[in-house]
Amino acid sequence: MTDKPSHFIRDEVVEDLRTGRFTGVVTRFPPEPNGYLHIGHAKAICLDFGLAQEFGGRCHLRFDDTNPTKESQEYVDAIMRDVRWLGFDWGEHLYHASDYFERLYRWAEQLIRAGKAYVDDLTADEIRAYRGTLTEAGQASPHRSRSVEDNLDLFRRMRAGEFEDGTKTLRAKIDMAAPNLNLRDPVMYRIRKTTHQRTGDAWRIYPMYDWAHGQSDSIEGVTHSLCTLEYEDHRPLYDWYLDALGIDHPRQIEFARLNLSHTIMSKRKLLTLVEDGIVSGWDDPRMPTLAGLRRRGYTPESIRDFSERIGIAKSDNLVDVALLEHCLREDLNRRALRRMAVLRPLRLVIENYPEGQIEEVAAINNPEDPSAGTRRVPFGRELWIEQDDFRETPPPKYFRLSPGVEVRLRYAYIVKCTGVERDASGQIMTVRCTYDPASRGGDAKGRKVKGTIHWVSARHAVDAEVRLYETLFSVPKPDEADDVRTVLSPSSLEVLTGCKLEPALASAEPEARVQFERVGYFCADWRDHAPGRRLVFNRTVGLRDTWAKIERSGR
Repeated sequence: MTDKPSHFIRDEVVEDLRTGRFTGVVTRFPPEPNGYLHIGHAKAICLDFGLAQEFGGRCHLRFDDTNPTKESQEYVDAIMRDVRWLGFDWGEHLYHASDYFERLYRWAEQLIRAGKAYVDDLTADEIRAYRGTLTEAGQASPHRSRSVEDNLDLFRRMRAGEFEDGTKTLRAKIDMAAPNLNLRDPVMYRIRKTTHQRTGDAWRIYPMYDWAHGQSDSIEGVTHSLCTLEYEDHRPLYDWYLDALGIDHPRQIEFARLNLSHTIMSKRKLLTLVEDGIVSGWDDPRMPTLAGLRRRGYTPESIRDFSERIGIAKSDNLVDVALLEHCLREDLNRRALRRMAVLRPLRLVIENYPEGQIEEVAAINNPEDPSAGTRRVPFGRELWIEQDDFRETPPPKYFRLSPGVEVRLRYAYIVKCTGVERDASGQIMTVRCTYDPASRGGDAKGRKVKGTIHWVSARHAVDAEVRLYETLFSVPKPDEADDVRTVLSPSSLEVLTGCKLEPALASAEPEARVQFERVGYFCADWRDHAPGRRLVFNRTVGLRDTWAKIERSGR
């Protein structure tokens, strides 16, 4: 057992092992294959798999595939890929709720025989109306008193496909006056004449999640069933089912789900963004999905670090997305190689540099990692610099290039602006400078040179497309909007073409993560980037760390 920051669930697990309530730890991560996993799921994955690892147990991956109308193999494959990418593996313990369909069906018949379940003809709307409210008891269905024989016959005919969707359900017979509405004769099975992605057309009825959940945990020998807070009110129902069947109880413990600023976590709403073409797909780098975060350049290590830092709590709170970005910057700062890239190029000509001459300057690959060494970067008379690094009329405290001012060219020489060239419309096309040959490496020899800018050799530059991503939503709590489309950020994506990159980036492989010096962290797009043919880089995160400022200010 490792020394990790404790939280209430971990403390409960320690106590359960100490008292002998359980002799080991078995957890499970039970996603529904109706969408891609997102950053909120990452918190649960790290908790489920992390606790099992810490206590020498195991964590199952179990697909809650009980609703074939919304599920697909694409989602199954994506979920397995994302869990593995995050750094976890279930080994031989891959399960599906559909593995247990026959056993769940037999248990349903057992409850019918015990007089604890019945077939109902009420529609979904009628069931809701009969359920009552928090202050008023529910009303019993007129079909609640059917005989055991009739219920068994109808339930078997439901399975055989004799009835149409929505015409009958199987309900537990509990208490229509229960204070907990989940105990007011909940639906256990509904008719769905839909092909299942695993079982095909073998079934015409499918179990509700609340019926399959606890029994699936029990079948697999799960000791600690960790759920988010919305399932706390469902726990008495799970216990009722397990008690009625007389089977083993896992222990369910609830925790607060992740709420992240400028983000939505509803898979239904995320699916709408995909289907409406607001984003390019589930792996759009603006999406909070693990696939989207991976494509944007997030590392699994940074997401695991974030999940540990936010902790496990019993009450909901909103986590600033700046913390997630802070964890990412800390990780990328250690691992990302530095490269020079000019996103909005402006030509610079060094008038007194010999025409045709090319030399190489030494550039540091990563100042945080001495083992990364250095690289050789070509330098010549004509360079590309950023448009923002030159101002003909500089504002106050502008320490970059302007007429008569000296700056360092990173790793190379000190240059001084002597003039500009304009096109027919008067727009500046070229900045002209002279250089000090004795200043190689940036040696100012006692002169006060305040500014340093990056550059790329015009002769050796490689062209690239760079996609600048920001948060998809313009407000911290987009879920509070009646329609999330009204709070989309107009600046969530800017695509730049004709960017100039140093030649070392021509061979970057998809998913290569680099820091463009003075600009930010970027990742070669895993879909569109093709080394040597088409270079496409996604901005992962900028260099400015807002979370560090928030921490220092005590907010």
